[in-house]
Amino acid sequence: DWSGRKPGQPFFAQIQLLGGKLRNLPKQYGRVETELDDLVTEDQVNLPPYYPDDPVFREDWAQYLNAVQYTDKEVERILQRLKREELLDNTIIFFTTDHGISQARGKQFVYDEGAKIPFLVWAPGRIESGTTREELISHIDMAATSLSFAGIDIPEYMQARPLFGPQAQPRDYVVSARDRCDETVDRIRSVRKGNYKYIRNFYPKRPYLQPCIYKDHKPFMEPLRRLYSENKLNDVQSLHLAETRPEEELYDLREDRWEVHNLANEPEHLAKLREMRAILANWIIESDDQGCTGSA
Repeated sequence: DWSGRKPGQPFFAQIQLLGGKLRNLPKQYGRVETELDDLVTEDQVNLPPYYPDDPVFREDWAQYLNAVQYTDKEVERILQRLKREELLDNTIIFFTTDHGISQARGKQFVYDEGAKIPFLVWAPGRIESGTTREELISHIDMAATSLSFAGIDIPEYMQARPLFGPQAQPRDYVVSARDRCDETVDRIRSVRKGNYKYIRNFYPKRPYLQPCIYKDHKPFMEPLRRLYSENKLNDVQSLHLAETRPEEELYDLREDRWEVHNLANEPEHLAKLREMRAILANWIIESDDQGCTGSA
């Protein structure tokens, strides 16, 4: 917090909001229900096609969307405080999240549900207000961008890239990764380039949903596994409950925003598959990917 700083002293503050986690905390979620005027209801939810149209999923997603609305109100309060203290026009603000929704196929996985996150920047005098840029960025780029805004040289060893100003270095692709999640070893890598996403599963003989105390205690996991065991899920809804995984996955996000039609084995996409496979192989070497040293 910057309240204890000396007059005019620069500050770097990080404010952690609960965001979507509010829906799993009954006492805190009570604030959401009390303070929001227009709550999302279960019947208003449009679930991704890979989840069953089940009341537990509908309730979880409705609460998630309400938690996001409440987060908007919290951000508004922060901005109002900065304005009240005459700091807003002299403060650079980043708003981002650490992952997407904590659902079966979301958080901890490299599909867009878990890897695609909001990223907003307020920088008066540095960025034109109200502009939107369509480009690929990575979490780590916030570090290089912060240094650039502050006039500090970016160390050569940093993989982060500045996003604004004369130092900006747009990315041709971004890589996402999953390794150990809680008590279970895993290794998944993805490459997003243009409208394509390539995923490499390094442990293809393992199920996607390995034991995970954190996720297995979520309210939607028991119904999901039960419906699968009762053969009440269609092919798309069953994808994430498979006992094994394909070694490679390839998706055209223009045609398949939900990433359910794997193109990796289709001959007409072989050239794209090889291109993405090579990008990942080179990235693993160039970045000294520490996942190579893990054990199964």
